[in-house]
Amino acid sequence: MLCFLISVLRHQQRKFFPLLSMDLLNVPDVAVSIPLLSATITSGSCSSSSSLGSETDESPASSRRFELLDAKYQLPCSPFSGFQSHKPLAVLSGHMGSVSCLALCGEFILSASQGKDIIVWQQPDLKLFTKFGQGDGSVKALVTVGNKVFTAHQDSRIRVWKVSRRSENIFRLVDTLPTTKDYLGKFMKQSNYVQTRRHHKRLWIEHADSISCLAVHHDFIYSGSWDKTLKVWRISDLKCLESIKAHDDAINGLAACKGIVYSASADGRIKAWGKEGTKSSHSLKGILEGHKDVSLNSVIVSEDGKWVYGGGSDGFVMGWEGSSNFASWKLVCEKKAHQMAVLCMCLMGEYLCSGSADKSISIWKREAFGQICKVGLISGHEGPVKCLQASPLRVGEGFMLYSGGLDKSLRVWWVPKYSAQKEDTASTPVNTEKSSILC
Repeated sequence: MLCFLISVLRHQQRKFFPLLSMDLLNVPDVAVSIPLLSATITSGSCSSSSSLGSETDESPASSRRFELLDAKYQLPCSPFSGFQSHKPLAVLSGHMGSVSCLALCGEFILSASQGKDIIVWQQPDLKLFTKFGQGDGSVKALVTVGNKVFTAHQDSRIRVWKVSRRSENIFRLVDTLPTTKDYLGKFMKQSNYVQTRRHHKRLWIEHADSISCLAVHHDFIYSGSWDKTLKVWRISDLKCLESIKAHDDAINGLAACKGIVYSASADGRIKAWGKEGTKSSHSLKGILEGHKDVSLNSVIVSEDGKWVYGGGSDGFVMGWEGSSNFASWKLVCEKKAHQMAVLCMCLMGEYLCSGSADKSISIWKREAFGQICKVGLISGHEGPVKCLQASPLRVGEGFMLYSGGLDKSLRVWWVPKYSAQKEDTASTPVNTEKSSILC
Protein backbone atom coordinates (compact mmCIF):
# COMPACT_ATOMS: atom_id res chain seq x y z
CA MET A 1 0.00 0.00 0.00
CA LEU A 2 2.80 2.40 0.94
CA CYS A 3 4.72 1.70 -2.27
CA PHE A 4 1.54 2.36 -4.26
CA LEU A 5 1.02 5.72 -2.53
CA ILE A 6 4.61 6.77 -3.18
CA SER A 7 4.38 5.79 -6.85
CA VAL A 8 1.23 7.89 -7.22
CA LEU A 9 2.98 10.83 -5.54
CA ARG A 10 5.86 10.49 -7.98
CA HIS A 11 3.41 10.61 -10.89
CA GLN A 12 1.80 13.73 -9.44
CA GLN A 13 5.21 15.35 -9.01
CA ARG A 14 5.98 14.85 -12.69
CA LYS A 15 2.63 16.36 -13.55
CA PHE A 16 2.74 19.46 -11.34
CA PHE A 17 6.49 20.10 -10.92
CA PRO A 18 8.13 19.22 -14.27
CA LEU A 19 10.76 21.95 -13.98
CA LEU A 20 12.25 21.08 -10.60
CA SER A 21 15.93 21.98 -10.43
CA MET A 22 16.76 18.77 -8.58
CA ASP A 23 16.15 15.24 -9.69
CA LEU A 24 13.97 13.93 -6.87
CA LEU A 25 12.18 11.33 -8.91
CA ASN A 26 14.90 8.86 -9.85
CA VAL A 27 15.39 7.31 -6.43
CA PRO A 28 15.08 3.50 -6.50
CA ASP A 29 11.81 2.22 -5.08
CA VAL A 30 13.58 -0.04 -2.61
CA ALA A 31 15.45 2.95 -1.19
CA VAL A 32 12.26 4.86 -0.43
CA SER A 33 9.89 2.21 0.80
CA ILE A 34 11.89 0.52 3.55
CA PRO A 35 13.82 3.52 4.97
CA LEU A 36 10.56 5.49 5.14
CA LEU A 37 9.37 3.27 7.92
CA SER A 38 12.32 2.02 9.91
CA ALA A 39 15.81 2.65 8.58
CA THR A 40 18.12 5.47 9.62
CA ILE A 41 18.35 8.03 6.83
CA THR A 42 21.54 10.02 6.30
CA SER A 43 21.74 12.60 3.56
CA GLY A 44 25.26 13.77 2.95
CA SER A 45 24.13 16.79 0.97
CA CYS A 46 22.01 18.15 3.81
CA SER A 47 23.38 20.93 5.95
CA SER A 48 22.03 23.37 8.48
CA SER A 49 22.40 27.09 8.96
CA SER A 50 21.85 28.30 12.48
CA SER A 51 22.98 31.86 11.85
CA LEU A 52 23.96 34.10 8.99
CA GLY A 53 27.43 34.65 10.31
CA SER A 54 28.20 30.96 10.74
CA GLU A 55 26.64 29.66 7.53
CA THR A 56 28.66 26.83 5.99
CA ASP A 57 27.95 24.66 3.00
CA GLU A 58 30.03 21.82 4.38
CA SER A 59 28.31 21.21 7.71
CA PRO A 60 27.06 17.60 7.79
CA ALA A 61 23.46 16.76 8.44
CA SER A 62 22.61 14.52 11.32
CA SER A 63 20.76 11.27 10.75
CA ARG A 64 17.06 11.02 11.48
CA ARG A 65 15.15 7.84 12.24
CA PHE A 66 11.65 7.43 10.87
CA GLU A 67 9.56 5.36 13.25
CA LEU A 68 6.20 3.75 12.61
CA LEU A 69 4.51 3.80 15.99
CA ASP A 70 1.25 2.24 17.07
CA ALA A 71 -0.96 5.13 15.99
CA LYS A 72 -4.53 4.85 14.76
CA TYR A 73 -6.59 6.27 11.94
CA GLN A 74 -10.25 5.54 12.55
CA LEU A 75 -12.84 5.44 9.79
CA PRO A 76 -16.56 4.90 10.24
CA CYS A 77 -17.52 1.51 8.78
CA SER A 78 -21.23 2.33 9.10
CA PRO A 79 -23.24 4.89 11.05
CA PHE A 80 -23.19 2.82 14.25
CA SER A 81 -20.55 0.12 13.81
CA GLY A 82 -17.60 1.98 15.33
CA PHE A 83 -14.17 2.53 13.80
CA GLN A 84 -11.41 0.49 12.26
CA SER A 85 -7.75 1.19 13.05
CA HIS A 86 -5.07 2.23 10.57
CA LYS A 87 -1.45 3.24 11.01
CA PRO A 88 0.21 6.42 9.72
CA LEU A 89 2.59 6.33 6.80
CA ALA A 90 5.43 7.71 8.90
CA VAL A 91 6.35 9.41 12.15
CA LEU A 92 9.21 11.86 11.59
CA SER A 93 11.38 12.88 14.51
CA GLY A 94 14.25 15.33 14.72
CA HIS A 95 12.95 18.54 16.24
CA MET A 96 14.46 19.88 19.45
CA GLY A 97 11.09 21.10 20.68
CA SER A 98 7.36 20.80 20.11
CA VAL A 99 6.30 21.09 16.46
CA SER A 100 4.48 24.42 16.30
CA CYS A 101 3.76 25.09 12.60
CA LEU A 102 3.85 23.58 9.11
CA ALA A 103 3.95 24.90 5.55
CA LEU A 104 4.13 23.49 2.03
CA CYS A 105 6.66 24.75 -0.49
CA GLY A 106 6.41 22.94 -3.83
CA GLU A 107 7.59 19.37 -3.28
CA PHE A 108 8.78 20.13 0.26
CA ILE A 109 7.05 20.21 3.64
CA LEU A 110 8.53 22.59 6.22
CA SER A 111 8.09 22.07 9.95
CA ALA A 112 9.19 24.43 12.72
CA SER A 113 9.39 23.97 16.45
CA GLN A 114 9.55 25.74 19.78
CA GLY A 115 13.18 24.62 19.83
CA LYS A 116 13.88 27.36 17.22
CA ASP A 117 14.73 24.87 14.46
CA ILE A 118 13.12 24.48 11.03
CA ILE A 119 13.32 21.21 9.09
CA VAL A 120 12.69 20.81 5.36
CA TRP A 121 11.36 17.36 4.41
CA GLN A 122 11.45 16.08 0.85
CA GLN A 123 8.27 14.58 -0.61
CA PRO A 124 7.36 11.89 -1.42
CA ASP A 125 10.29 10.07 0.23
CA LEU A 126 9.94 12.09 3.46
CA LYS A 127 13.71 12.39 3.80
CA LEU A 128 15.27 15.19 5.82
CA PHE A 129 16.45 17.61 3.13
CA THR A 130 17.96 20.32 5.32
CA LYS A 131 17.66 22.04 8.67
CA PHE A 132 18.01 25.70 9.60
CA GLY A 133 16.84 28.26 12.13
CA GLN A 134 17.77 31.22 14.23
CA GLY A 135 16.18 33.38 16.89
CA ASP A 136 15.94 34.20 20.54
CA GLY A 137 12.48 32.69 20.72
CA SER A 138 10.65 29.65 19.46
CA VAL A 139 9.14 29.60 15.95
CA LYS A 140 5.42 30.33 16.17
CA ALA A 141 4.43 30.50 12.49
CA LEU A 142 5.88 30.21 9.00
CA VAL A 143 4.78 30.91 5.44
CA THR A 144 6.49 30.56 2.06
CA VAL A 145 6.50 33.08 -0.78
CA GLY A 146 8.40 32.05 -3.91
CA ASN A 147 11.92 31.12 -2.87
CA LYS A 148 11.61 32.85 0.49
CA VAL A 149 10.50 31.57 3.88
CA PHE A 150 9.05 33.94 6.50
CA THR A 151 9.19 32.77 10.13
CA ALA A 152 7.52 34.45 13.12
CA HIS A 153 9.16 34.12 16.51
CA GLN A 154 8.49 34.47 20.20
CA ASP A 155 11.01 37.33 20.32
CA SER A 156 8.56 39.53 18.35
CA ARG A 157 10.55 39.35 15.13
CA ILE A 158 9.82 38.04 11.63
CA ARG A 159 12.82 36.51 9.89
CA VAL A 160 13.20 36.17 6.14
CA TRP A 161 15.15 33.22 4.71
CA LYS A 162 16.23 32.57 1.16
CA VAL A 163 17.79 29.61 -0.61
CA SER A 164 21.54 30.15 -0.91
CA ARG A 165 23.01 30.55 -4.40
CA ARG A 166 25.88 28.27 -3.41
CA SER A 167 23.70 25.33 -2.49
CA GLU A 168 19.99 24.59 -2.81
CA ASN A 169 19.87 22.94 0.60
CA ILE A 170 21.22 25.99 2.44
CA PHE A 171 18.75 28.59 3.70
CA ARG A 172 20.39 31.85 4.73
CA LEU A 173 18.94 34.69 6.74
CA VAL A 174 18.50 37.73 4.49
CA ASP A 175 16.47 40.11 6.66
CA THR A 176 14.56 40.64 9.88
CA LEU A 177 11.30 42.55 10.18
CA PRO A 178 11.05 45.38 10.90
CA THR A 179 14.03 46.05 8.64
CA THR A 180 16.89 48.37 9.55
CA LYS A 181 15.76 50.73 6.80
CA ASP A 182 12.29 50.87 8.32
CA TYR A 183 13.78 51.63 11.75
CA LEU A 184 16.01 54.42 10.45
CA GLY A 185 13.12 56.06 8.65
CA LYS A 186 10.94 56.26 11.74
CA PHE A 187 12.91 56.28 14.99
CA MET A 188 13.57 60.05 14.99
CA LYS A 189 9.91 61.12 15.05
CA GLN A 190 8.19 60.94 18.42
CA SER A 191 4.83 60.50 16.69
CA ASN A 192 5.95 57.08 15.42
CA TYR A 193 6.03 55.68 18.97
CA VAL A 194 3.05 54.03 20.65
CA GLN A 195 2.44 53.09 24.27
CA THR A 196 2.79 49.32 24.70
CA ARG A 197 2.65 49.19 28.48
CA ARG A 198 3.14 51.57 31.37
CA HIS A 199 6.26 53.72 30.96
CA HIS A 200 7.26 51.83 27.83
CA LYS A 201 6.94 52.84 24.18
CA ARG A 202 7.83 51.20 20.87
CA LEU A 203 7.78 52.14 17.23
CA TRP A 204 4.40 51.30 15.72
CA ILE A 205 6.13 49.02 13.19
CA GLU A 206 7.29 46.71 16.02
CA HIS A 207 5.34 43.95 17.69
CA ALA A 208 5.50 44.17 21.48
CA ASP A 209 4.90 40.46 22.17
CA SER A 210 5.15 37.05 20.52
CA ILE A 211 4.03 36.87 16.89
CA SER A 212 1.58 33.98 16.88
CA CYS A 213 0.44 33.75 13.24
CA LEU A 214 1.16 34.77 9.65
CA ALA A 215 -0.91 34.90 6.47
CA VAL A 216 -0.06 35.72 2.84
CA HIS A 217 -2.51 37.39 0.47
CA HIS A 218 -1.73 39.05 -2.85
CA ASP A 219 1.44 41.13 -2.32
CA PHE A 220 1.23 41.35 1.46
CA ILE A 221 2.10 39.41 4.58
CA TYR A 222 -0.08 39.81 7.66
CA SER A 223 1.19 39.16 11.18
CA GLY A 224 -0.89 38.70 14.32
CA SER A 225 0.53 38.95 17.81
CA TRP A 226 -0.21 38.47 21.46
CA ASP A 227 0.12 42.26 21.67
CA LYS A 228 -3.39 42.35 20.10
CA THR A 229 -2.24 44.05 16.90
CA LEU A 230 -2.43 43.07 13.24
CA LYS A 231 0.37 44.38 11.02
CA VAL A 232 0.57 44.56 7.23
CA TRP A 233 3.91 44.11 5.42
CA ARG A 234 4.62 44.65 1.73
CA ILE A 235 6.51 41.67 0.31
CA SER A 236 8.43 43.58 -2.37
CA ASP A 237 10.40 45.83 0.01
CA LEU A 238 9.47 44.26 3.40
CA LYS A 239 8.09 47.58 4.61
CA CYS A 240 5.47 47.74 7.36
CA LEU A 241 2.46 49.61 5.96
CA GLU A 242 -0.13 49.34 8.73
CA SER A 243 -0.54 48.48 12.38
CA ILE A 244 -4.11 47.80 13.48
CA LYS A 245 -5.28 47.58 17.09
CA ALA A 246 -7.41 44.61 16.17
CA HIS A 247 -8.58 42.87 19.35
CA ASP A 248 -9.01 43.13 23.10
CA ASP A 249 -6.86 40.05 23.69
CA ALA A 250 -4.14 38.01 21.97
CA ILE A 251 -4.49 37.18 18.27
CA ASN A 252 -4.17 33.42 17.75
CA GLY A 253 -4.92 32.84 14.07
CA LEU A 254 -5.08 34.52 10.66
CA ALA A 255 -6.60 33.61 7.30
CA ALA A 256 -7.04 35.63 4.11
CA CYS A 257 -9.12 35.21 0.95
CA LYS A 258 -10.85 37.38 -1.66
CA GLY A 259 -9.42 40.60 -0.23
CA ILE A 260 -10.62 39.88 3.32
CA VAL A 261 -8.30 39.10 6.25
CA TYR A 262 -9.74 37.20 9.22
CA SER A 263 -8.18 37.40 12.68
CA ALA A 264 -9.14 35.00 15.49
CA SER A 265 -8.53 36.08 19.05
CA ALA A 266 -8.62 34.99 22.66
CA ASP A 267 -11.34 37.62 23.11
CA GLY A 268 -13.74 35.13 21.49
CA ARG A 269 -14.16 36.94 18.18
CA ILE A 270 -13.11 36.60 14.57
CA LYS A 271 -12.81 39.98 12.88
CA ALA A 272 -12.91 40.56 9.14
CA TRP A 273 -10.70 43.28 7.66
CA GLY A 274 -10.75 44.70 4.14
CA LYS A 275 -10.05 47.76 2.03
CA GLU A 276 -12.80 50.15 0.98
CA GLY A 277 -12.55 51.09 -2.69
CA THR A 278 -9.21 52.67 -3.51
CA LYS A 279 -8.21 53.22 0.12
CA SER A 280 -4.79 51.87 1.03
CA SER A 281 -5.61 51.02 4.64
CA HIS A 282 -7.72 48.20 6.06
CA SER A 283 -10.93 48.77 7.97
CA LEU A 284 -13.21 46.53 9.99
CA LYS A 285 -15.83 44.83 7.80
CA GLY A 286 -17.54 42.65 10.38
CA ILE A 287 -17.29 40.69 13.62
CA LEU A 288 -17.99 36.96 13.84
CA GLU A 289 -18.99 36.25 17.42
CA GLY A 290 -17.90 33.03 19.10
CA HIS A 291 -19.03 31.56 22.40
CA LYS A 292 -18.91 33.81 25.45
CA ASP A 293 -15.64 33.70 27.41
CA VAL A 294 -14.16 31.17 24.96
CA SER A 295 -10.88 31.79 23.14
CA LEU A 296 -10.84 31.28 19.38
CA ASN A 297 -7.54 29.59 18.57
CA SER A 298 -7.74 29.05 14.82
CA VAL A 299 -9.51 30.35 11.73
CA ILE A 300 -9.71 29.01 8.17
CA VAL A 301 -11.60 30.11 5.06
CA SER A 302 -12.74 28.17 1.99
CA GLU A 303 -11.15 28.83 -1.41
CA ASP A 304 -14.18 30.75 -2.64
CA GLY A 305 -14.19 32.85 0.53
CA LYS A 306 -17.79 31.95 1.31
CA TRP A 307 -17.28 29.79 4.41
CA VAL A 308 -15.30 30.75 7.51
CA TYR A 309 -14.60 28.28 10.34
CA GLY A 310 -13.19 28.94 13.79
CA GLY A 311 -11.92 26.54 16.46
CA GLY A 312 -12.49 27.34 20.13
CA SER A 313 -10.99 26.46 23.48
CA ASP A 314 -14.29 24.77 24.42
CA GLY A 315 -13.76 22.11 21.72
CA PHE A 316 -16.32 23.56 19.30
CA VAL A 317 -15.90 24.26 15.59
CA MET A 318 -18.13 27.09 14.41
CA GLY A 319 -18.94 28.03 10.81
CA TRP A 320 -20.13 31.25 9.20
CA GLU A 321 -21.45 31.99 5.72
CA GLY A 322 -20.36 35.23 4.07
CA SER A 323 -22.63 37.30 1.86
CA SER A 324 -21.87 37.65 -1.84
CA ASN A 325 -20.11 40.99 -1.34
CA PHE A 326 -18.47 39.90 1.95
CA ALA A 327 -20.28 42.65 3.84
CA SER A 328 -21.88 40.37 6.44
CA TRP A 329 -21.55 36.87 7.90
CA LYS A 330 -24.09 34.63 9.58
CA LEU A 331 -23.50 31.67 11.86
CA VAL A 332 -24.56 28.43 10.13
CA CYS A 333 -23.13 25.62 12.26
CA GLU A 334 -21.74 24.73 15.67
CA LYS A 335 -20.18 21.33 16.32
CA LYS A 336 -18.70 19.86 19.47
CA ALA A 337 -15.57 18.59 17.74
CA HIS A 338 -13.28 17.60 20.61
CA GLN A 339 -13.22 16.97 24.34
CA MET A 340 -10.59 19.67 24.77
CA ALA A 341 -9.57 22.87 22.97
CA VAL A 342 -9.37 22.99 19.17
CA LEU A 343 -5.83 24.23 18.47
CA CYS A 344 -5.58 24.08 14.67
CA MET A 345 -7.55 23.45 11.50
CA CYS A 346 -6.95 23.03 7.78
CA LEU A 347 -9.07 22.61 4.65
CA MET A 348 -8.64 20.33 1.66
CA GLY A 349 -11.46 20.86 -0.79
CA GLU A 350 -14.67 19.72 0.86
CA TYR A 351 -12.84 18.24 3.87
CA LEU A 352 -12.03 20.05 7.10
CA CYS A 353 -9.49 18.69 9.59
CA SER A 354 -9.30 19.84 13.22
CA GLY A 355 -6.52 19.15 15.73
CA SER A 356 -6.98 19.33 19.46
CA ALA A 357 -5.38 19.40 22.88
CA ASP A 358 -7.05 16.01 23.40
CA LYS A 359 -4.32 14.56 21.08
CA SER A 360 -6.77 13.67 18.29
CA ILE A 361 -7.56 14.87 14.77
CA SER A 362 -11.15 14.92 13.53
CA ILE A 363 -12.02 14.70 9.82
CA TRP A 364 -15.14 16.54 8.67
CA LYS A 365 -16.92 16.72 5.33
CA ARG A 366 -18.45 20.03 4.32
CA GLU A 367 -22.04 19.65 3.20
CA ALA A 368 -24.82 21.94 2.02
CA PHE A 369 -25.22 25.35 3.65
CA GLY A 370 -21.82 25.15 5.35
CA GLN A 371 -22.74 22.28 7.66
CA ILE A 372 -19.97 19.80 8.53
CA CYS A 373 -20.36 16.09 9.25
CA LYS A 374 -17.75 14.06 11.11
CA VAL A 375 -16.47 11.21 8.94
CA GLY A 376 -13.18 10.19 10.56
CA LEU A 377 -10.98 10.33 13.63
CA ILE A 378 -7.20 10.10 13.85
CA SER A 379 -5.43 9.27 17.10
CA GLY A 380 -1.80 8.52 17.83
CA HIS A 381 -0.09 11.72 18.96
CA GLU A 382 1.30 11.54 22.47
CA GLY A 383 0.57 15.20 23.09
CA PRO A 384 -1.73 17.99 21.88
CA VAL A 385 -1.93 18.45 18.10
CA LYS A 386 -0.62 21.95 17.41
CA CYS A 387 -0.61 22.24 13.60
CA LEU A 388 -2.08 20.61 10.48
CA GLN A 389 -1.26 20.85 6.77
CA ALA A 390 -3.00 19.03 3.92
CA SER A 391 -1.13 18.40 0.68
CA PRO A 392 -2.87 19.34 -2.59
CA LEU A 393 -1.23 16.38 -4.35
CA ARG A 394 -3.98 13.77 -4.55
CA VAL A 395 -3.03 10.20 -3.70
CA GLY A 396 -5.53 7.70 -5.06
CA GLU A 397 -8.96 8.40 -3.59
CA GLY A 398 -7.65 10.62 -0.82
CA PHE A 399 -5.04 13.17 0.25
CA MET A 400 -1.97 13.43 2.47
CA LEU A 401 -2.29 15.07 5.89
CA TYR A 402 0.64 16.23 8.03
CA SER A 403 0.25 16.85 11.76
CA GLY A 404 2.68 18.32 14.27
CA GLY A 405 2.35 18.02 18.02
CA LEU A 406 3.78 18.86 21.38
CA ASP A 407 5.29 15.34 21.38
CA LYS A 408 7.97 16.78 19.01
CA SER A 409 6.86 14.57 16.12
CA LEU A 410 5.60 15.21 12.59
CA ARG A 411 3.16 12.51 11.51
CA VAL A 412 2.06 11.69 7.99
CA TRP A 413 -1.41 10.30 7.26
CA TRP A 414 -3.35 9.24 4.20
CA VAL A 415 -6.96 10.43 4.44
CA PRO A 416 -9.34 8.59 2.08
CA LYS A 417 -12.38 10.16 0.48
CA TYR A 418 -15.72 8.86 1.54
CA SER A 419 -19.32 9.94 1.84
CA ALA A 420 -20.42 11.59 5.04
CA GLN A 421 -22.27 9.29 7.41
CA LYS A 422 -24.96 10.19 9.89
CA GLU A 423 -23.42 10.96 13.26
CA ASP A 424 -24.53 9.45 16.53
CA THR A 425 -24.79 12.87 18.12
CA ALA A 426 -27.17 15.50 16.89
CA SER A 427 -26.01 18.86 15.64
CA THR A 428 -25.90 21.70 18.12
CA PRO A 429 -28.70 24.15 17.34
CA VAL A 430 -27.50 27.36 15.74
CA ASN A 431 -28.24 30.54 17.65
CA THR A 432 -29.04 33.09 14.98
CA GLU A 433 -28.23 35.89 17.41
CA LYS A 434 -24.54 35.02 16.98
CA SER A 435 -24.41 36.27 13.41
CA SER A 436 -21.81 38.87 12.58
CA ILE A 437 -22.02 42.41 13.85
CA LEU A 438 -21.87 44.77 10.90
CA CYS A 439 -19.72 47.86 11.03
